[in-house]
Amino acid sequence: MRVVFAGTPEVAVPALDAVAASRHELVGVVTRPDAPSGRGRKLVASPVAQRADELGVPVLKPEHPRDPDFRAALADLRPDACPVVAYGALLPQSALDLVQYGWINLHFSVLPHWRGAAPVQHALWAGDEFTGATTFRIVKALDAGPVFGVMTERIRADDTAGDLLARLAEGGAGLLVQTLDGIEDGSLEAREQQEDGVSFAPKIRVDDARIDWTHTAVAIDRQVRACTPAPGAWSTFEGERIKIGAVAHTDEPALEPGVLQVSKNAVLVGTATTPVRLGDVKAFGKKQMAAADWARGVRLESGVRFDSGD
Repeated sequence: MRVVFAGTPEVAVPALDAVAASRHELVGVVTRPDAPSGRGRKLVASPVAQRADELGVPVLKPEHPRDPDFRAALADLRPDACPVVAYGALLPQSALDLVQYGWINLHFSVLPHWRGAAPVQHALWAGDEFTGATTFRIVKALDAGPVFGVMTERIRADDTAGDLLARLAEGGAGLLVQTLDGIEDGSLEAREQQEDGVSFAPKIRVDDARIDWTHTAVAIDRQVRACTPAPGAWSTFEGERIKIGAVAHTDEPALEPGVLQVSKNAVLVGTATTPVRLGDVKAFGKKQMAAADWARGVRLESGVRFDSGD
């Protein structure tokens, strides 16, 4: 089949590579426009655009896929199917109707569970034991189209969102190619999603990532891992934002929520249950460092506490 791949971030690159190496003819790539990046805020092409340039594949960067010029350019490429991974823009019906076999999305959950922008983060935060990836035909309703294929992945106890997403991106790349193969040879038919079990995974905002130390140690651990690497879990100390890296469960005696216990090699923080041990932290404008080093640098003493956030 002639295919046009749509995607934007780094997590979409494994699927782009898999499609490029498949039996299908990759005739174009659609991605988001160049965006400001770094301290100089220079315009930088998306990871998918950069990889497409390396592959020598034409790249379309519409401001919005409803733009008439984009639809004309897409029609000129004559794709039979458009595989999609984390493209980042809503596709209008006019674009969906241009492609014979449709836009085939690789979504990082087992649908209908965790429809939306942040399925991996929400699976971790909820404490799910398993997640996975699903290929489905895009329709107007959010992640509600008929399903072609599914893979599953066990969530490990120390997984961050970054760790888990990287594994799903690699495994899902193969699933996406298998789906295109099955569509082409007629061996694969889409099945409507079940109506039971629908859950949603909206984007996690920076404010959502603030730690409430009155929650349990288990809940805080899940939140930190779900928000790593982005947007990053955080708390404040004396009004200064502190980004919180991995935490570890302990069997230490209880501390009041948010209260710090400082020793030479460790910083514990009280929760609603047992304290957690901080791993790396990052104060505003500072480099990431071990929590004990941060505590020494700001001369923390046991008994102080993180701000309540009220």
